[in-house]
Amino acid sequence: MILAFILIAGTLAAGAAVLVLLPLLRRRTDARPPAAVTAVVCLLVMLLGGAGLYAAFSKYTWTDTSGAGDTPAAMTARLAKRLAKEPGKVEDWLTLGHSYVVLGQYPLALRAFQRADQQAGGKNADAIMGMAEVLVQQDVEELRGRAGRMFERALELDPTSRRAMFYSAFAALGRNEPALARERFSHMLADERDPEVRALLEKGMESATQQQARLAGGPVPDAAAAGDARIAVHVTLAPALAAKVPQDAPLFVAARDPQAPGPPFAVKRLAAQFPVDVELTAADAMMPSRRIAAGQQLDVVARVALGGTPTASSGDPFGQVSYHVGKDGRLNIVIDRLAP
Repeated sequence: MILAFILIAGTLAAGAAVLVLLPLLRRRTDARPPAAVTAVVCLLVMLLGGAGLYAAFSKYTWTDTSGAGDTPAAMTARLAKRLAKEPGKVEDWLTLGHSYVVLGQYPLALRAFQRADQQAGGKNADAIMGMAEVLVQQDVEELRGRAGRMFERALELDPTSRRAMFYSAFAALGRNEPALARERFSHMLADERDPEVRALLEKGMESATQQQARLAGGPVPDAAAAGDARIAVHVTLAPALAAKVPQDAPLFVAARDPQAPGPPFAVKRLAAQFPVDVELTAADAMMPSRRIAAGQQLDVVARVALGGTPTASSGDPFGQVSYHVGKDGRLNIVIDRLAP
């Protein structure tokens, strides 16, 4: 029951994430590339933020009173140990893959789904969808490439799979194939009764309709329409922390409203090479509804992600400054603190 709940919740969360990410992945009409980095940041914020909220407010302990060894991690470890000694069945490897996904161990999940796919001779739709979902978790742009092709293959193997059709419809949107996406969304809407799933499908249908109009020459929203509002900062690293920052570490510069929790109004990822001048504009928004605009008072945070993730981790060096959009010029941010 626990695993079933997690898989259903994860599927709904992934669908919601795709709806947010697809606008960031569309090919732009100008010379600028799709906002892939912003899409990845948005995905991780949604997934990790959702997990954090559940952990904060749920009273479930994820343990069985019959024994301390029956946690998800312990059960997964036992299954992995058993499968390391014997071939196991396709279903065993699928269970292991889904368990690793629950634990957030995506590389191990991918390997487990690959083993299931090998044992099934490439004929198991669940194994193929498992691989595709993990690829998207690690890099959302895979939806337009390898993962998208996998979803199509899974749908060929099991045309009745609503899960395969759901993801392949969004994959079609990512490939700029709105007619195919509309066909699949319409097919699913015909007999879908769950109101939450219907809302996702209707949003997907709306996105496909807008994409179809845009490709036909309709008006295309431009980030420049938000005006020339921008944030300019000069980021330096305090000498005392220089030894803690490896050369290949990523630097995230994000603008947030301290009075409105949620995704940043703008974010950029750069190499941690100092000093560096950074400008944030409406084009760096994670969501169309959250863009910087003149008159906002935002906190601009520059953080070196030692773990490589967009979410802050304990020990990450960072600096922060308050910025009045439209009034302040280039301000200095000194990275001189460590995240608690």
